[in-house]
Amino acid sequence: MDLHTPLFVEHLSLGARMVPFGGWEMPLHYGSQIEEHLAVRARAGMFDVSHMRAVDVGGVGARGFLRRLLANDVARLREPGKALYSCMLNPAGGVLDDLIVYFLGADGYRVVVNAATTDKDLAWMQSQADETLHLRPRRDLAMIAVQGPAARELAARHLPGNLGEAALALKPFYATRGDIAGEADWFVARTGYTGEDGFEILLPGDQAPTLWRALVTDGVMPCGLGARDTLRLEAGMNLYGQDMDETTSPLDCGLGWTVAWEPVERDFIGRAALTARRASGDLSPFVGLLLTGRGVLRGHQPVLVHGQIAGMVTSGGFGPTLGRSIGLARLHPGTVLEAGEDCAVEIRGKPVAARRFNPPFVRQGAVRIDLD
Repeated sequence: MDLHTPLFVEHLSLGARMVPFGGWEMPLHYGSQIEEHLAVRARAGMFDVSHMRAVDVGGVGARGFLRRLLANDVARLREPGKALYSCMLNPAGGVLDDLIVYFLGADGYRVVVNAATTDKDLAWMQSQADETLHLRPRRDLAMIAVQGPAARELAARHLPGNLGEAALALKPFYATRGDIAGEADWFVARTGYTGEDGFEILLPGDQAPTLWRALVTDGVMPCGLGARDTLRLEAGMNLYGQDMDETTSPLDCGLGWTVAWEPVERDFIGRAALTARRASGDLSPFVGLLLTGRGVLRGHQPVLVHGQIAGMVTSGGFGPTLGRSIGLARLHPGTVLEAGEDCAVEIRGKPVAARRFNPPFVRQGAVRIDLD
């Protein structure tokens, strides 16, 4: 049976088309996926992402635990509220999940993991923890992402107390929190998954419907999973389970920049495997593709270079901002395909012209590639 978020009734009241996703019943769209996508690019849209799970990590060993658990280094988080994007790896260097970790101050951190991997992630974290650690899955919290050029201003109006003022002062990839009436845990981060500015707001589940309705009244468009996927694709952001998984290293999915190699004495899980892979030089280029012929890019379509299969599309679709089909692809090790160079994708057994680009395709509402 699929789980329902605290906003389930709100989705039904707005006529959302509900679909199963990662064990949850979630809105795919509220009538028009394209209108939702364009609303985020032009003004503001919001997403119920309460199926994602915050896990609070505390205790005197929390910092050392996360330095070993994650490929990026939480020692870089020196200010409370600072966020870090990282992969969590298995010993073979495969990606168990990609996540964001926030430094809460003292010995506290908040890790936000993906919905479909929550149970697996928690089991892995618990297996690596010792008696100095406290892991608290925050099942009491809902999460609303408000994204777009006007998102921060619109969302701040409806945050309680002085949290709106504090949120507007946030730098990108920072968060602030507030205890409202001494008990309600609100947490606002200037992060997102759309390539636009905005907030991701964690708040008590029973208070989420009130915030949701207030944002709807203020003209923020509710958006579903469909628009979330096309927005992140235009922004060149990976989707776990499509662009990477436990068999894929961050070096082969464009996430090598998230691996903190220094200091060399930090022995994070998967380090030995990544070190050997990097030394081999046998890495798979991870690229963006623009379809210049007719059709739509989809996952698992072969990429052709000089008529030969040279890789595979990992995720693809129609980019509403671009009016074109785009995708992400992993090429075979040693494949040479420069930015702007032509290639092809096999669609229904036939080669269709495409061109390689470096993501993102769109960022902050602006097209970043040459469509001509």
